[in-house]
Amino acid sequence: MSFPHIYPDPETRMLRRALAKMHDIPVEHLLVGCGADELIDLLMRCVLNPGDKIIDCPPTFTMYAFDADVNDARVVTVPRLDGFRVDIEGMKKAVAEHKPKMIFLTSPNNPDGSMMPDEEILELLNLPVLVVLDEAYIEFSSVPSKLKWVDTYPNLVVLRTFSKSAALAGLRVGYGSFPLDMIEFLWRAKQPYNVSAASEIAACAALTNPVYLQTVRDALVSERDRLFSLLQAVPYLEPFPSHANFVLCQVSGDRDAKALKDALANAGIMVRHYAKKGLSNYIRISVGKPEHTDALMKMLHSL
Repeated sequence: MSFPHIYPDPETRMLRRALAKMHDIPVEHLLVGCGADELIDLLMRCVLNPGDKIIDCPPTFTMYAFDADVNDARVVTVPRLDGFRVDIEGMKKAVAEHKPKMIFLTSPNNPDGSMMPDEEILELLNLPVLVVLDEAYIEFSSVPSKLKWVDTYPNLVVLRTFSKSAALAGLRVGYGSFPLDMIEFLWRAKQPYNVSAASEIAACAALTNPVYLQTVRDALVSERDRLFSLLQAVPYLEPFPSHANFVLCQVSGDRDAKALKDALANAGIMVRHYAKKGLSNYIRISVGKPEHTDALMKMLHSL
């Protein structure tokens, strides 16, 4: 960095121009935030009044409900169906009954890695509500991003991040594609220096090496598929197909997910466990290098 003593560009123009070129979308649709989390909160502050409602589809990313509480909004819950599918009919009924201002969707979903079919997203875009589509893990799927859809659907926002595929989680860089009649109000409300100069430079640098990013992505997806196949052979685990950089497993029989997590941690292997409504007795395994998979499988078969 040549000028660390100078405040960062409040419009992150260098990064927004690079993103516009990469995604072939007008730069005017793009806004960069201190992670996509900041943009979720910014959206709620600009769209919601106290007491307004959003729709959440658990199990999913927990920041939607968290930020709704912070912004004094009400959360209408439409639980997912078997296989973590979004309950489209339930969503339609909830919109008609509760008149929410926003729907939050994650595709691929966190924590299971499932994708929403295009036709289901289109069904929800026909409803009188703002649809926020969080694509934090989209790079690990084979499905194109919906960033360009924003130019066609005025009630759609698409969020992306550099935290996952670009491995810049510690620098906090997220971005979104927003309808033009909305983004002007977001510009007025956002903090002026919300993205540091170091973060913008790092994100731009990541975009200059797409071959490397694609190579790493392809290696991770290949290892994810190998991990999934190996987990299917573990008698007390039921892995779910994933389009993200992790695999969710239901722990079956008399096994306890927390005890399994602790046993793996004692061997130096970290996984996440879940013990809450709609996601009881599950573990989530992040995809690593082949040697990480091998060490994990050795431990799973020994327990």
